[in-house]
Amino acid sequence: MPRKITIVDALALLRSRADLRESGMSDRAISKAVADGILKRVRHGWYITRQDWSNLWPEGKHLVHIVAVHRDTGSSGPVFCGVSAAVLHGYPLYRHTPEKVHVLVTGGRHVSSVPDVMRHEGRIAADDIVSIDGMLVTSPARTVVDVARTLGLEASVSIADASLRAAAVSRNVQNDERAAAWREELSRQLRSAAGLRGVRNARWVMEFADGRAQLPGESVSRLQFHRLGVRHIDLQVRVAAPNGGNFWIDFDLLDFDTFGEFDGKTKYTDEALRSHRTIEEVLLDEKRREDWIRGTTGRRVIRWGDEHSASANALRRRLRSFGLILPH
Repeated sequence: MPRKITIVDALALLRSRADLRESGMSDRAISKAVADGILKRVRHGWYITRQDWSNLWPEGKHLVHIVAVHRDTGSSGPVFCGVSAAVLHGYPLYRHTPEKVHVLVTGGRHVSSVPDVMRHEGRIAADDIVSIDGMLVTSPARTVVDVARTLGLEASVSIADASLRAAAVSRNVQNDERAAAWREELSRQLRSAAGLRGVRNARWVMEFADGRAQLPGESVSRLQFHRLGVRHIDLQVRVAAPNGGNFWIDFDLLDFDTFGEFDGKTKYTDEALRSHRTIEEVLLDEKRREDWIRGTTGRRVIRWGDEHSASANALRRRLRSFGLILPH
C-alpha cells in the first residue's frame, strides 16, 4: 500500500551518484541496477530504490523529484510554484501526476526549461514567498490561484479545499472569519493576476471551495453534485454518538432527506487511517456507526466510492440506484 512521506522522508530515500559510489557501486553497476529495475533514476545523478518508489503516492513521487532538484540548485534554490508548490504545502494531487518540477523565474528575462524542470516567468511579491524546510515556495494563496488557473476543476477544487481546510477548519468545523480571510487573500492574488489565462476559472474555484471536505474524493463529489444540479448540501454534519461522543457524516443531502458518505478505498486499506485495526474491524465499526445514525435520526445513509465520483454520469447512476431523482 502506498504511503505518504515528508520532506525529511524524501531526503532519506534519495541517493546521489556520489552516495552510491561511496557505498561501493561503480558507474556500470549503477546503470545495471537502473536497467534491472532495482534503482529508479529520479533525475540526472539522483536515485531511489524501485521498491521505495513503488510504495509512494503520486504526491510522494513528485516530492522526491522536487527535493532532488533543490539539492542540485543549492541553498538559494528556485521558487517552487504550481503543482510543485501544492505538493510542498501538503495538498493532494487528484489524478494528476506531474512529469516536471515547476519553478518560478522572476526578472522578466527569457529562460528555457531543462527536460525535467518547467520554468515559468512571472512576477511575485516578496511576501508571497514562504520557506518550507529551507525551500522557497509560493504562498498558499498564490499556489491555489496558480493551480486553479492551469489545472482542471477536479484537481483545482481538491487543492483549494485542502488549502482552506488548513487555514480555517478545526475539528470538522470551519471558522467563518478565517475562511473569509482566506478568500480575501485569494482575491488579492486574483487581482494581481488580472489578464492572465484562467483567472475566471480560479475565481470560481475560490468561491466554490469548502474546507470541510476532508479528502479529494469528497471535494470531487461536491463538484459532481454541482454539475448534477444538486445545490443544497451540508458537509461534516454532527450526529451525537453513544457515550457523549460525535459521529461526523460526510454529506447531508438536504433535498433528499438523506445522509451520504464518500467511501474511499483508503479508509480500509491505509493502515494509518485504520488506526491499526483490521479491515474486518473497520467494517464492523462502520456498520455499528451507520446503524446508530439511522436509528437515532430516522434517515438513511447512502454510500459511493472513487469509481462513482469520477464523473457526473457515474455519480448520477449511483444515486439513481438509491431512488434519488436528480435535477439534471
